[in-house]
Amino acid sequence: MSKDTFTLGGKEFSSRFILGSGKYSMELIKAAVENAGAQIITLAVRRTNTKKSENILDYIPEGVTLLPNTSGARDAKEAVRIARMSRELGCGDFVKIEIMKDSKYLLTEILAKEGFTVLPYMYPDLYTARDLANAGAAAIMPLASPIGSNKGLATKEFIQIIIDESDLPVIVDAGIGKPSQACEAMEMGAAAIMANTAIATAGDIPAMAGAFKSAIEAGRSAYLAGLGRVLERGAQASDPLTGFLRD
Repeated sequence: MSKDTFTLGGKEFSSRFILGSGKYSMELIKAAVENAGAQIITLAVRRTNTKKSENILDYIPEGVTLLPNTSGARDAKEAVRIARMSRELGCGDFVKIEIMKDSKYLLTEILAKEGFTVLPYMYPDLYTARDLANAGAAAIMPLASPIGSNKGLATKEFIQIIIDESDLPVIVDAGIGKPSQACEAMEMGAAAIMANTAIATAGDIPAMAGAFKSAIEAGRSAYLAGLGRVLERGAQASDPLTGFLRD
């Protein structure tokens, strides 16, 4: 069987779980990453710009790809500055865009031309996804429900349209609150899952990271296997209604 991987920015990844690093203590980051089997972790650039003993980069295992975000940027100019700063800090060329819709296209194009691997976070709209792809995005990151809400796949039908119609990897981001919801998104054909709050607010962070890992792998396996059909009406017995015993 061929290795099941996906590619972003010319890099190949076998893990389809992108882990957030916000909302929980830095001491737990390493354990969460290891239990999740994550190969990509997001971070706010501001968390790398503190005194050395509190630098988040000291807590992320070696070999994990960093995905800085532009959280806090008020416009495209500030977001570009944050992206360039993250590169100078040694965070690499990956960047997650988190600003208002009107600036996303311009920002994606600017950063893509500068060699960044741009992953824009967006409301799941097919036309927006196409425009971002044309602007140079490396993947599409539609939200499942309001960020930090843990409400699950509230936008499921819209995400499915993007998955079906987009040539780029679709990474479901924001609002995934349970491992079962991550599994369902992977069964739909998502390339990966991004989760933070569901893990950060769990009773046992490392254990929940491991649960998400297992769920994402199960969902991917189910998608590759091909889900069974669903009857819109009626029912159908599992055994044929023939060959009964007779007196």
